[in-house]
Amino acid sequence: MSKAFLKESDDESNLDGLPEISDLLPPGVKNLMTPEGAQRIRDDLRQLIEVERPRIERALSDDDGGGPYAAAQKQRLQEVDRRIRLLTRRVDTLEVIDPKSQDPDEVLFGATVTVRSDEEGERIYQIVGVDESDPALGRVSWISPIAKTLNYARVGDVVTLQRPKGALDLEIVNIEYK
Repeated sequence: MSKAFLKESDDESNLDGLPEISDLLPPGVKNLMTPEGAQRIRDDLRQLIEVERPRIERALSDDDGGGPYAAAQKQRLQEVDRRIRLLTRRVDTLEVIDPKSQDPDEVLFGATVTVRSDEEGERIYQIVGVDESDPALGRVSWISPIAKTLNYARVGDVVTLQRPKGALDLEIVNIEYK
């Protein structure tokens, strides 16, 4: 299909693996993030604006003949510009929440929660922003089913996670805010 018929967001949605924030969050919901996650996004944006984009522009202005090198640089510049727009939208919707400001007695955004189940033993989850999640490392998005199940629980509570392969009872063993 011709790109002329694609919305700009369709073209940008897979850039560097970052979908549009509007694809991840319900309309009007802020993009919650830890201070560290917000700083990483801002640092990435600053790097693109202050270092990467000027470097590509210099390479283009130094290349007097055009050709395949110039075409590749122009394409890279377009990719960088798309990434800048995407990260700018991310920053514009940020709401930074310091985990240390949360109630230490219940599971809220930023909590590191230790749970125990008969089926899976003990597991540790940290509830983070959608841009910070890495389930393989136990960092789960605050809008994920596991985070929603754990939300507002206290040590000693048993919550039930609904999964495709059946319900799983999880006992809250520990809550920390780091």
